Amino acid sequence: MIISRRTAIASGAALIAGRVFPARSQSAQPVIKLGVLNDQSGPFRDVTGPGSTLAVQLAVADFMAENKSLNVEVIFADHQNKADVGAEIARQWFDRDGVDVILDLPNSSVALAVASIAKDKNKIIIGSGAGSNELTGRQCSPNTLQWTYDTYMVSKSTGASVVKSGGDSWFFITADYAFGKALQHDAEAAVKAAGGKVVGSIAYPFPGTTDFSSFLLQAQSSGAKVLALANAGDDTVNCIKQAHEFGLMPNKMKVAALSTQATDVRAIGLDLAQGLYLTEPFYWDMNARTRAFTERYVKLGPKFWPDQNHAGCYAGALHYLRAVAAIGAAKAKADGAATVAQMKSMPVDDDCFGKYSIRADGRVLVDAHLFAVKAPAESKGTWDVFKLVSTIPGADAFKPMSEGGCSFIAK
Repeated sequence: MIISRRTAIASGAALIAGRVFPARSQSAQPVIKLGVLNDQSGPFRDVTGPGSTLAVQLAVADFMAENKSLNVEVIFADHQNKADVGAEIARQWFDRDGVDVILDLPNSSVALAVASIAKDKNKIIIGSGAGSNELTGRQCSPNTLQWTYDTYMVSKSTGASVVKSGGDSWFFITADYAFGKALQHDAEAAVKAAGGKVVGSIAYPFPGTTDFSSFLLQAQSSGAKVLALANAGDDTVNCIKQAHEFGLMPNKMKVAALSTQATDVRAIGLDLAQGLYLTEPFYWDMNARTRAFTERYVKLGPKFWPDQNHAGCYAGALHYLRAVAAIGAAKAKADGAATVAQMKSMPVDDDCFGKYSIRADGRVLVDAHLFAVKAPAESKGTWDVFKLVSTIPGADAFKPMSEGGCSFIAK
């Protein structure tokens, strides 16, 4: 193994080269370069950030254990949750640095901007932290794949379940950017379809908001039974903690945290988060394979435990490398759309999600699991935080392709 490090500056973001995994015959093969572009320092750093880079590096290591035919390099950068910064990094990576695929992309505004650039330059994006279903809907591309959750999936599962449990009137606190708006839009549709109603909403500036007190007071005065959080990461954590401080939880309002993960629940604490419903396609303790993946992951980075975004980065990177090996590194570097087509044509199988498939529009059809957060007395360990309520098969969990509006799909 060769370790290579270099530093460059682009739009104020440091680009630091990660590990290089050389093939046996390095001179005969071009370098396949994977770039992890996400939030390394802001509100999504814990649910994406360094943990996603680690997941991609683990995918490379696992691939090399089964097939040593490629030279692979992993780099990463912080997009600072700014679409212009993310776009500039993507252009530099594609034009100057030889990056072939960009992974993760939390913050839908950044993801949509980078997807457009990847299409123009015939490169690839694999969204894991990106939640907008527009990536495989009206802004779809032959160069885009979306691996884990999206706003339609989490809203359909969580929204319908909360309404059925008696939470039939909703008030939304929404992060004012593409992801938050899409999350609210899809959740509203799910709530109404289940027989509930929306009594109010408020959008807050993102990023940068840490005090949610005035928004919580408006939610309380609305008379809604459910406080819906159309946000993620630190914002969700702060909202729930402050909702407890204001006495909204657990007696006055149910809380539907529409994009919550095990990392968030650990930050909140089981005493405050217990009883929350949430939907994810991955949980570390689902089965023997997810536990085996988690064991390998934690050995590489003891500070991190994998969540759905990390799992999606691992699975996406592993399947991409398998596709590159199938068509050859030279062709893969020359034609991103052809590589994505190869990925769609191959069955997908990994320790994070098992066996599944990729739809023609780029939507990866992993199963969606509805979880409830455990009470402290139910937990047997630090990361034992969820109990499974139900599972929706991947083919049923996401918006039907016929309703997504993807333009390049043959009618």
